[in-house]
Amino acid sequence: MLKDEISRRIKQAMRDGNTVEKEVLRVALGDIQTAEAREGAKESDDAAIAVVKKLLKSVTETAAQTANPAEKATLEAEIVVLSSLLPKALSVEELVAKLTPKADAIKAAPNDGAATGIAMKALKADGVDANGKDVTEAVKKLRG
Repeated sequence: MLKDEISRRIKQAMRDGNTVEKEVLRVALGDIQTAEAREGAKESDDAAIAVVKKLLKSVTETAAQTANPAEKATLEAEIVVLSSLLPKALSVEELVAKLTPKADAIKAAPNDGAATGIAMKALKADGVDANGKDVTEAVKKLRG
């Protein structure tokens, strides 16, 4: 489970003296636990991944807006740590390969938005979690 991996990595970061990694992982673990308590749901990796994605988006937006080079370097390190917690995303080429069986339906869609919707549904059905921008690009390649 993702929570267990985060706990192990917190302990390792403490042993290694890696303050940035330790603190980011603590925040992530706390946010995951808070979300679980708030929802009253059993712990699941999907919920934990959603929390980490939200945290990553927040840190990325903050990094884009900060002007202080020291803060920016710390935020970039946090982004690396948070990104390492997420499952590896498929490349555009890999997405095109996954979507090839649905190519006819994607090409028949009235517009790019509808085609992207078909593609996202197909990917979700296969258990693939993909970046929306990458899916849009894959759809454009399939549609020609």
